[in-house]
Amino acid sequence: MPGGASRILLHCCCAPCSGAIVEALAGAGIEPVLFFSNSNITPQSEYVLRRSEVMRYAALFGLQVVDDEYDHDGWLGAVRGLEDEPERGARCLACFRFRLRRAARYAAEHRLSVLATTLASSRWKDLSQVDEAGRDACAEVSSAADGPKVLWWGQNWRKGGLQPRRDEIIREQGFYNQAYCGCEFCK
Repeated sequence: MPGGASRILLHCCCAPCSGAIVEALAGAGIEPVLFFSNSNITPQSEYVLRRSEVMRYAALFGLQVVDDEYDHDGWLGAVRGLEDEPERGARCLACFRFRLRRAARYAAEHRLSVLATTLASSRWKDLSQVDEAGRDACAEVSSAADGPKVLWWGQNWRKGGLQPRRDEIIREQGFYNQAYCGCEFCK
C-alpha cells in the first residue's frame, strides 16, 4: 500500500464491485473508509438501492461509509457535450474525474493519505481511464502548498483471484447486481 498507510479512502461504485476488495483489504489489516460518490446514477431510486447494498455489506465488517452529496446536475455539467460518446469513451473519463475529484477532496479534508476506487474492478471500465482520473484528482488536491498529500493507489482489482471471489460474494450476499453503470447515457 502506498506510503505504508493502514487506512484508505475507497471510492465505491457498488456492492458487487466492492465485495472482494473490501474483504481483501480487511484481511490484509487495511481499514477502508468507503466513499459512496456516484452522482452519475439515475434514477435516484437506483442510486438509493446501490447505496443501501454498499452500506449493508460495510456493516458486516463494521466499516464507515461516507455518503457523498448526490449532485446529478453537477455531474451532467461535467459530461455535457459527451452524451453520445460510447462506453469507455471521453464521457466515462469525465465521469471518473468528477467522482474521484470529490473523493480526493474528502480524503485530503479528513487526512486519509491514500485513495483507490472499486471502478478498477469492473471489466466494463477502461483501467487506463480510471487510473488517469485518480492520478489527476490526487495531484490536484495535493498541489496545495499547505494541504495534505493524497496518494493514488491505481490497483488493478481484477487480478489475484479477486474477480472469481467477487462473483462468489455476489451470490453469497444476494447482492443486487445491476446491468449498467448507472448513467442514463450508457443504456
